[in-house]
Amino acid sequence: MEEIKLVREEMYKRVQELIRQKSTSGGRAALAKLRRGIGKKPGEMPELWGVFLNKMSPELFSRTGEPSRAEWAIYISLTMFALHQQGSSDTVHCEGRSLGRAAADLMNENTDESRERIMRRFGPVVTAKDMPELSHHIRGLVQLFKAKGVKLDYVRLAEDLYWFQDTNKRKNVQLKWGQDFYYEKGEELS
Repeated sequence: MEEIKLVREEMYKRVQELIRQKSTSGGRAALAKLRRGIGKKPGEMPELWGVFLNKMSPELFSRTGEPSRAEWAIYISLTMFALHQQGSSDTVHCEGRSLGRAAADLMNENTDESRERIMRRFGPVVTAKDMPELSHHIRGLVQLFKAKGVKLDYVRLAEDLYWFQDTNKRKNVQLKWGQDFYYEKGEELS
């Protein structure tokens, strides 16, 4: 099976499971563990292995001792989902809402000052050079999404993060985020 399809399936299963369990003590504990993993490298925290690696398709595991592209993509998406979901009774996952679209939604309801703050957070996301840098900048956007009740498609985010790691596809992912950001606002690209 194609690896990207496995990434989507794995992320979908994990998000759905976390959504189902979010109001249980086990679900809250899993989300709390994932939040503690923000900013860390996949596999760095053994206490996350059960939430992150348990029942993952063996084809997605690294064979080198360094996290695979799939592991990075799923890990960052899960930790960001956990951050976003914290304290929300509604589900923050919304199928079809890309990172660019979610950022555009923030722009539609804010003052010029807050729009500038959003652009300061969105710009570094679309120009990041590696996964740790990207993870750091996505965290800032997710915090804004959380504060303003903006939802995000975490399965799609995992797919985007997977392709971001391919140097031949990175610019495509970044361009798509920019297109979604500007197209959804109804502005012309200049």
